[in-house]
Amino acid sequence: MEELNIFNSNEKIVMGGYILTFIHSPFCGTCKVARKMLETIEKTWDKAIFYELNATLHPEFMKQYQIESVPCLLITSGPRVVEKVYAFHSVPYMYKLVSQYVNSAHYFPRNNERI
Repeated sequence: MEELNIFNSNEKIVMGGYILTFIHSPFCGTCKVARKMLETIEKTWDKAIFYELNATLHPEFMKQYQIESVPCLLITSGPRVVEKVYAFHSVPYMYKLVSQYVNSAHYFPRNNERI
């Protein structure tokens, strides 16, 4: 996962295509479990899929995108919010959800990766 910060978060989010951003807090136990799920999905795909953002360091981002709690998987397309996922039920559930975006023609590959 590539960490977003105050300097590149909006730049990355508005690039166009689907961007999948894992929003977390370092003090959140559920966030640690969710991170493990997403890392497992990245290992399955054998590439980095997600960006990550520390919610405690970016309150303006949280307000702008109306993030209600962490963990959250924020899925955007350009500046538009497509989906916010707060319940990370299981790895198979998240894999299926993420696959619909990663397999889409509108997915924005990280670091100019080819799919």
